[in-house]
Amino acid sequence: MTRPPYRIALLNPNTNTATTALMTGIAQALCPPNVEVQGHTMMLGPSIITNEEALEAAAKQVVTVGIGLASAGVDALIVSAFGDPGLLELRDRVDIPVAGIAEAGMAEAAKEGRRFSIITTTPDLEASILEKVALYGHQDQLASLRISEGDAFAVMADEARMKDALIAIARQCQTDGAEALLLGGGPLARAATAVADAIPLPIIEPVSAGLRHALNALGLSPSSPERRSSMSLS
Repeated sequence: MTRPPYRIALLNPNTNTATTALMTGIAQALCPPNVEVQGHTMMLGPSIITNEEALEAAAKQVVTVGIGLASAGVDALIVSAFGDPGLLELRDRVDIPVAGIAEAGMAEAAKEGRRFSIITTTPDLEASILEKVALYGHQDQLASLRISEGDAFAVMADEARMKDALIAIARQCQTDGAEALLLGGGPLARAATAVADAIPLPIIEPVSAGLRHALNALGLSPSSPERRSSMSLS
């Protein structure tokens, strides 16, 4: 008897449905034919998580929604915001694999002992990101955390501006001793190809990393091998 398709629920901790669709598409493109990625957008909160307060509020929703989805029979969960809001609590409260895109992205960036830099657009989350680096055990391998200038909402609202801003700080990371770059945010996937084309370092896109983590936990493999940039964008 053929097994029903595996179902992986991708939880977008913000309220932006376009971002959910973007990240779900990236994850689905990596999946073998017997895996379906289902995107879920939180109902309350900001369209972009840019500060600690929003991150904490998102965590509560992620845990509630994640528990409900686990009870409904999904096979794995992905917390698809770079702050991994609610990840550890959710992991403690369900009996299925739960991936966080920051945790998975950092693990890929730091593999084989390489030093890596994180590039992002949210200055008010600097402390939170550094806390996650320490929590996941990568502080000795972090070459730098570079954050673009300007208001995060304004930078993210203009795709061309976002790409230019990320490329600029990615180039700075080359002088920091970085051997790989990690994009510090799910919505930043829109700039992944542009950054990879501009910078001669491996670029880790965290949504793809989170999906690979979830597949591995289920004993499955991605549908296509990793490329130089560690990206699998459709």
